[in-house]
Amino acid sequence: MKKVTAAVKKSDSGEASEGPSPSQLIDAKIEELGDWRGEKLAQVRMLIKQAVPEVLEEWKWRGVPVWERAGIICTGETYKSVVKLTFAKGASLDDPKGLFNSSLEGNTRRAIDFHQGDTIDEEALKALFRAAAALNTSSKTAVSRKKSSGT
Repeated sequence: MKKVTAAVKKSDSGEASEGPSPSQLIDAKIEELGDWRGEKLAQVRMLIKQAVPEVLEEWKWRGVPVWERAGIICTGETYKSVVKLTFAKGASLDDPKGLFNSSLEGNTRRAIDFHQGDTIDEEALKALFRAAAALNTSSKTAVSRKKSSGT
């Protein structure tokens, strides 16, 4: 199996140099997996894009897909027996459908582990994506207001 490598390097100015884009690297990761994990990651990716059309795809930490909107919404890690979505501020999100099933002990992050054969409550997951993006944008707005008011 061919290993996906991150060839995108950002300069101090934030401009990307030659190499595949983060979206292309995620495409390659999904293809490289070639099993249920790739299918699940592709499904999650599609749902994120539907829920938060302005989402930015990033490729960080030597091969982790990351979806951002004014901050990290979630990461999509793949392991031998699980696809893990880790929400950066998951502990601050309402989860009325009880999707979070991992990393429940922390004060900040929460995760959802998907195993082979698991079905996704698509509407509930999209609601979590929207809530995470809204939390990020409201946090950024609050910080901007504090800075501009001098407090």
